Amino acid sequence: MNNKLLHTLSMLLLAMVAFTFAACSLFDLDEMDDLNDHEYVDLGLSVKWATCNVGADSLEDYGDYFAWGETKPKSSYIWSTYKWCQGSRHTITKYCTDSYFGTVDNKTQLDLSDDAARANWGGSWRMPTDEEFFELREKCSWTWTTQNGVKGYKVSRNGNSIFLPAAGYRDYSSLYEASWKGYYWSSSLCADGSEVGSEDAGCVDFASSFVDWGYDSRCYGLPVRPVCP
Repeated sequence: MNNKLLHTLSMLLLAMVAFTFAACSLFDLDEMDDLNDHEYVDLGLSVKWATCNVGADSLEDYGDYFAWGETKPKSSYIWSTYKWCQGSRHTITKYCTDSYFGTVDNKTQLDLSDDAARANWGGSWRMPTDEEFFELREKCSWTWTTQNGVKGYKVSRNGNSIFLPAAGYRDYSSLYEASWKGYYWSSSLCADGSEVGSEDAGCVDFASSFVDWGYDSRCYGLPVRPVCP
């Protein structure tokens, strides 16, 4: 083998090593794995967070919207179409702690059969609890940003991050507040003793100036960001 050929092969080998190192360095910034063909990121919290919303085709896609406790998107989000009532917020048939709102069963956490993440993604995917959203809010850095033209929050910890698009919410057949506010369901019913009741469920609520916790009407359509063990 002549010297010219040896030199060429050496240069190719060095280029391959450099490319491999660069690629590894890039992906180490956001180490991702997958479960049932859906990717997640380990932020060093009690659960791992999915990289996209249920029904989304990309990290920035809003995905599908679900009424709380329902597992399929629909065309209209209103009490008359809500699965767990008989047409109004005072006739709730499941997940109720106050007779003012319907039939009391004192269930405050979604059954997995009513969990949009588990129903659509399978495996051990599920919707996050109030406590897991609190952990995400308190232990991570939240940076308002624009990713591929979509506004939302980059949520970071331990060198890894997820992106939560400001996907707004659906009421009746319309989409409201998209691109400037975000709402994401938890699996937890509204806490007893608050100013709202069993007609509402917990959600994270954010805009460019704040990240807060709130409650929304169960019949509204909100995105779902799954977690897994």
